[in-house]
Amino acid sequence: MIEGLTIIFLFLFIGDTISNLLKIPIPGNVIGMLLLTGALKFEIIKLKTVKPTADILVRNMAFLFIPPGVGIMIYFDLIKKEFIPIIISYFFSTLAVLFVVGKIQQVLDKKNEKFH
Repeated sequence: MIEGLTIIFLFLFIGDTISNLLKIPIPGNVIGMLLLTGALKFEIIKLKTVKPTADILVRNMAFLFIPPGVGIMIYFDLIKKEFIPIIISYFFSTLAVLFVVGKIQQVLDKKNEKFH
């Protein structure tokens, strides 16, 4: 488990470093998880090394959301003030995600039909 946790945190650190050095607007944790996914895909890291640790983290994910949830309580007045723009942005971002995922799925389905 220590090895898996070390690998996960190493990729988090690498992602944060890349995000800070390149000054890109993508969070370091997202970059790190993409790099970890690539390392797993290309079998640079074996899944059996990080799976037990990842399973524990996923099982306890609800506890990991408590601190940010409590932190949001500090900003209730701001959320109340900006409620309409927040709802509008949620709505349009959800539509954008649905559209992009749908298009990607269509492309993948067409590619899959060619192989079968």
